[in-house]
Amino acid sequence: MKIHIMDLSPGDRLESDIFNHFGVLVLQKEKELTNDAIVKLMQHGIDYVDVVPYTPDVQIPVAPPISEQVQKLKPYFDNAVDGFESIFLEALTRGTFDENQVDELLEPMVNQLVNQKDVVSLLLLLSDSDNYTYNHSMQVGMLSYYIASWLGYPTEEAYTAGKAGYLIDIGKCMVPQDILHKPGKLTPEEFEEIKHHTTYGHDIVLKSTGDKLSALVALQHHEREDGSGYPHGLTEKDIHPLAKIAAVADVYTAMTSNRVYQSKQELLSVLRELNSLSFGKLSPEPTQALINHLLPNFIGKRVLLSSGEVGSIVMTNQSDFFRPLVQTDSRFVDLSKERDTAIEEVYL
Repeated sequence: MKIHIMDLSPGDRLESDIFNHFGVLVLQKEKELTNDAIVKLMQHGIDYVDVVPYTPDVQIPVAPPISEQVQKLKPYFDNAVDGFESIFLEALTRGTFDENQVDELLEPMVNQLVNQKDVVSLLLLLSDSDNYTYNHSMQVGMLSYYIASWLGYPTEEAYTAGKAGYLIDIGKCMVPQDILHKPGKLTPEEFEEIKHHTTYGHDIVLKSTGDKLSALVALQHHEREDGSGYPHGLTEKDIHPLAKIAAVADVYTAMTSNRVYQSKQELLSVLRELNSLSFGKLSPEPTQALINHLLPNFIGKRVLLSSGEVGSIVMTNQSDFFRPLVQTDSRFVDLSKERDTAIEEVYL
């Protein structure tokens, strides 16, 4: 029976050898198809194959358990989130914080991050927290560390990037809380007050640590390459590289988190938006480093589609990296072709 590869199911058996357009053998006759074998056919551009269909009882794939390595990181994340709350409140009451406490929180966590490559699982693990301000700071620190590492920064400098990212929003302790947590749209005057958190943060970090670099990152993390950012409207050449890294981590984390005025967005769609922002707003190097290292982590992740179907991502489409191939319990969904269907949520 000749079947289009999008309609194949694991267990179908090939009736003949399969060759690609160059005459290279792809799969042998009698081969029982697995998910990997079906993806291999797609990668070789095979459209139709002759198979003996296999019709087992349909079973919905079970999400794999959270890896022990990811689970092991949860206490370190919780400590970093709770610790930032303590640092935030100390800065609120005293105008300074204890730098040693920052290192005591971050160093153990960063040491655990070194061998953890599946950063998407870490982000999904952290996505359920309702405590936006403190959780956001921890995630920005984590992503800033990773981005710096991916860009080739030495371990010590990558840690510096992570620490600076962790502290970028400390200045929000000086912003009136009714403005910071306002559920509706800010007035122009309220937004101007929010923007002051960058200068507040610079002063608090500098006074607490004497670290001019971390203070500069706090000051510049809302500057944009085209001069449209704040507080000083700097352009690309005047923004420090670590501030550019923190900006990417800050935007990605903000867009994928629940906030009082905005629901979190689906991770892949945010990567698409970041990609657009890398043409003029965000620095392209750290933005592309984040995208290129996160995309492979989505392979195997469970997703909910807008059609109501649940499935797993099995392959990234080269024609559209942000609309992958998804296998549901009954079919393959090529999101690069089914434009009316989208991923609504990615599961851990």
